[in-house]
Amino acid sequence: MFNVYAIGEALLGKEPELAHIDLIIGDRNGNVGLAFANAFSQLSKGHTPLLAVIRPNLPCKPWTVIVPKVTVENFAQIGKIFGAAQYAVAKAVADSVEEGVIPSDMIDEWVIIASVFVHPDAKNDRKIYSYNYSATKLAIKRALSSYPALDKIIYEKDRAKHPVLGFRVPRLWRPPYLQIAIDVPNKEQVFRVLKQLPPSDRIIIEVGTPLIKHYGTTFISELRESMMDAFIIADLKTLDVGKVEVDLAFEETADAVVVSGLASTETLENFIAEAQRMGIYSFVDMMDVDNPYEKAQKLKQLPEVVILHRSIDTENTAKPRWDLIQEFRDLGVKRIAVAGGIQPQVTPEALKSGADIIIVGRYITQSKDVERTTREFLKIFEDQGENWSDIDLFRVHEE
Repeated sequence: MFNVYAIGEALLGKEPELAHIDLIIGDRNGNVGLAFANAFSQLSKGHTPLLAVIRPNLPCKPWTVIVPKVTVENFAQIGKIFGAAQYAVAKAVADSVEEGVIPSDMIDEWVIIASVFVHPDAKNDRKIYSYNYSATKLAIKRALSSYPALDKIIYEKDRAKHPVLGFRVPRLWRPPYLQIAIDVPNKEQVFRVLKQLPPSDRIIIEVGTPLIKHYGTTFISELRESMMDAFIIADLKTLDVGKVEVDLAFEETADAVVVSGLASTETLENFIAEAQRMGIYSFVDMMDVDNPYEKAQKLKQLPEVVILHRSIDTENTAKPRWDLIQEFRDLGVKRIAVAGGIQPQVTPEALKSGADIIIVGRYITQSKDVERTTREFLKIFEDQGENWSDIDLFRVHEE
């Protein structure tokens, strides 16, 4: 095995003895070997590197240097690093060789750089040893097996919740969704509605145009304080200066922003490009656009979501344009939303026509029982098939 440059990571245990190992394994005569030597020659206060030893005068092989992640400030911390953590890393490396994870003929060809976390409040040496031993072994195994595979990354990226962050950042990867349009320009009523919504991964929140006009885009940030893991759409219905309005929504932590399909092709293209640059979703609302499919065909880059929308003023006279759903799908639009007087009795038809997002406003927001009316739609989602449930509802163990 030549030109080895393997990276591994593992986090195990419970605070304050929790172990977090980052390591690199590679050829002693290559870049990893150079970094190994630099660790001893370019010292940083409080992060003094040390060799992993099983006992004094008995280092492990491959040669392993430990670099403390946390600044060491007193002798108590020194004892944890030079005691339980040092032994744990050395023992894990030696056992990995014995078990064949590290090829025995490579012990003098490779070196290992291990970055080790020991919390300043860690007290229990047995836990420090156990957690760091297991984390180091796991990190080595992962490094030499090229973990994680791309399929796992793609599968986990929208399911994961970072333990330090404490909330999940949602994406629209698993339709159908119920988009609740909050249009009423009254803060008290808005929070009353939101408080009654049942918890569900299927619910996304639209900050409606009247609400934004009344309070400004800063209301999105105010809303975010009480809904950290919600998917929030800023319905700006942009008609001009697309880049500027995308940035306004982005700066207030919106996950998506809406442009009117009545805007010029240039405005739409600038809007979509800026949303992509900012990493948020672009929605194009085709309300009152005579030929929405033709409008979309003119775009160099398609939005993530197209909304087929009947305006409130035409709900009783205009027909829903759900026949266009498949045409937009064939064009390459990822998600299709439908809006305009949507009620439970028509929702199954919309879903069967291919709608990914059902947008509902007054039927829920003006209801005397917001939770009950919301659950009406969620029950319809459930009845449509097996992919309706919340994310990882039946997951027993999570890394």
